[in-house]
Amino acid sequence: MAEFLIAAAGSVLAMVALGLGRLLYGPAIADRMMGAQLLGSGGIAALLLWGTATGTQGVSDLALVLALLAAFASIAFRVSG
Repeated sequence: MAEFLIAAAGSVLAMVALGLGRLLYGPAIADRMMGAQLLGSGGIAALLLWGTATGTQGVSDLALVLALLAAFASIAFRVSG
């Protein structure tokens, strides 16, 4: 089961890496913000999958902090634009 969860985390990270192009080369500012949100949500998913597979303590706390930062970044984008 742990191997499956680690493989799922790897595939999530691969999809996030593909979305990195949108963040770097997005034609509009909104496209870049959506790329940043993809990095945040994909990072949360990969952290939670990896933490569950390895049984590491504190990974859920790190994922929660990443979720809060992604939410604040979205709010800051909305207020500034």
